Amino acid sequence: MNAVSPLPMPISGSRVNLRSSSGRGWNGFGAALLGISAGTHRIPAMPHHRVGVHVGPPVMARCMCEQRRYSRIQAHGDADVIPAGLEGQWTDESDCTILSIWISESFTRKTLEQLELKSGDAEFRPQLQMRDPRFQHLAWALQAELDAGDASDPLFAESLCTAMVVRLAHNGGGIATLEGRRRTLAPRTATSVIDFIESNLDQRLTLDELAALAQLSAPHFKVLFRETLGVPVHRYVVQRRVERAKALLLQGKLSTSQVALETGFSHQSHMAHWMNRLLGLTPREIVKDSGKTGHLAGPTLASTAHTPHKKPLSR
Repeated sequence: MNAVSPLPMPISGSRVNLRSSSGRGWNGFGAALLGISAGTHRIPAMPHHRVGVHVGPPVMARCMCEQRRYSRIQAHGDADVIPAGLEGQWTDESDCTILSIWISESFTRKTLEQLELKSGDAEFRPQLQMRDPRFQHLAWALQAELDAGDASDPLFAESLCTAMVVRLAHNGGGIATLEGRRRTLAPRTATSVIDFIESNLDQRLTLDELAALAQLSAPHFKVLFRETLGVPVHRYVVQRRVERAKALLLQGKLSTSQVALETGFSHQSHMAHWMNRLLGLTPREIVKDSGKTGHLAGPTLASTAHTPHKKPLSR
């Protein structure tokens, strides 16, 4: 795909990095929340794919990419997809906020090859004002990771980015399906993966290493894991960490910060966030309740038992 010739209009706007994924251990992709001032912004060609998702109130904008001009009202969730090697120019009539996502060609190529797409289907195409509810859902989840301010396990972000590549390939005209393949993990494979997760909850887990353990591509593994356990792999890992942290807190032998480290959370506030989200209780409340009653009076995560029983393991 050829880049367009330099655009003549001068740059008159400014860009401020509000939050960034830098330092979070995300490999092959990243994201930043950018404050964009009114004016003209020229974006040079880059070696990676870029997606800009509009955040907040509508803004009148004009853009030019691959010798195409487009004027529109950019609404919350609208996305511009700019493949590697293309430059563009945007003029915003008022200040706005953009969730800027970049994905390397190597990450994209690897994901699409694992999906067994033909080479002609594995090429991203420029898309201006893409409106895809599924992609928006993924983008907001990635933004939530940035807003959390925690350098947490990259497994969740990696899963989100893999799903984004699939959606972009789908919108571009080609997508592989998993029709005819195994629909659940084999019992022995499921047990092996779960045992590995249990033994490494205090470590930074990645989608690639779990998929490799199952001898599957990352996209295929994601589908089979969810069908087998009933929850996405990143959610399962977080739930298991919360359950183990709860058990350690009830034992009362470690401090809250030590429990957080022992269960793979970046720090105790990160652990507290997920405990409150999944159990509706803070670490302090768990310890307090256990002291009064000898057991936790709050809810448990029944869906996260150590054995894969959510769905029958067949074939």
